[in-house]
Amino acid sequence: MTLYTIGFCGKSAEHFFTLLREAGVRRVLDTRLSPAGQLSGFAKARDLTYFLTALCGIEYHYLPVLAPPADLLAGYRNKQVAWPAYELIYQRALEDRAAENCVSGDFLDGGCLLCSEDQPARCHRRLAAEYFKVHHPDLAIRHL
Repeated sequence: MTLYTIGFCGKSAEHFFTLLREAGVRRVLDTRLSPAGQLSGFAKARDLTYFLTALCGIEYHYLPVLAPPADLLAGYRNKQVAWPAYELIYQRALEDRAAENCVSGDFLDGGCLLCSEDQPARCHRRLAAEYFKVHHPDLAIRHL
């Protein structure tokens, strides 16, 4: 069972869709707070749904249960919340939302958690993937 993660910033559309296709991703699981944001370029939810299907045959699903709380994200962006605190608060939010009950292991398998951050080190998609690994020990995580 494999769960992928990817961020679209810093990637051309060609590189982004090639990574997904070559990895064998079956569904993109959008974890962003604002999937229709103006700065999303080719990754705006409406356009992304079309591109994923037309170019790769990949499903698109928006999972707001995995988005960071708005106040947490704003605090982090404004440097009022340090990364270690962000990690703890986001993990607590996943627990409070019982995210493991909202997304099945079968749905995660072949899925790819999407966010904007280029690298997973300081991104909530990595934290969400690690959260699911606790609930599905056979889950392998692969960052694209």
